Parts: sequence; C-alpha cells; structure tokens
Amino acid sequence: MAGFAPKDPDYRGKVKASFARQAFLATIGASMTELEPGRCTLEMPTRPDLAQQHGFVHAGATTTLADTAAGYAAFSLMPSGSAVLTTEFKVNLLNPAKGEKLVARAEVLKSGRTLVVVRSDVYGIEDGCETMVATMLATMICLAGASDPA
Repeated sequence: MAGFAPKDPDYRGKVKASFARQAFLATIGASMTELEPGRCTLEMPTRPDLAQQHGFVHAGATTTLADTAAGYAAFSLMPSGSAVLTTEFKVNLLNPAKGEKLVARAEVLKSGRTLVVVRSDVYGIEDGCETMVATMLATMICLAGASDPA
C-alpha cells in the first residue's frame, strides 16, 4: 500500500497511551509489536483460557485481536483531539487458530476524512511457521473532538 502521513506528530504516543488504557487487552495478554502510520501489529499468546471446546483459540479472541489492530492502524492517521471507533467489520475464519501465539497485522487501505478502511490478517505461529487463520475488512470512524480520556 502507499505510505500514509500521520495527521498527529505524536501519533505513537497517542496510540500507545490508548492501548495501555484497554484493560481487556491486558486480560488476553495482547501486546503491540509494530506501529507505523497506517499499520499496526499486535501479538497475543495462546492460552487454555482463550480456547473454545476443541482447543483452538476462540473466534471472539481472534476477532478482538484483528479489530484492535485495525483500529490502531486507523487511529495512527487521525488528528490529535479525535477518537476512533469501529463502525463495521467482516471476518473470514480461514483455519483453526492455534500455535504459540497469534499475530494480527493491520494495514489501512483507504483513509478518508471521516471513515478509514482497514484490512487485518491474523496468523497462528507454530514452530516458527505462520498460518493465516483469519482476515478482516473493517471500517473505522474518526470522531473529531471526542479524544480518548486521559
């Protein structure tokens, strides 16, 4: 994809502060491993308490990781004094989510004045090999004047 320029020179600080305030992400053990304008990568260790009845990572946890990465990829391009929310997404679950960890890589496809379209792919990492387990297409909205609480 073409490179994007952030509208907030402190986009890294803004995104990382928002990420740190999400208690649910700490609960599932998610961490941010990459952040560039229009791109975000998150990782989450697989654990038994995140599994469904067959032992694979639950689709809800997989989707949470994809949605969060997509949201922060979009948020990295938004101006200071704004907030981001998901308006819609579509997820395809391609393979059972398993391995030592899941990695979500999100990339902005189109950044408009208000809406941002993002693709987020989730991979299961097992013995150093990546298997795509889910792909998401999401639309995020920029809420001007509704910045995240401090």
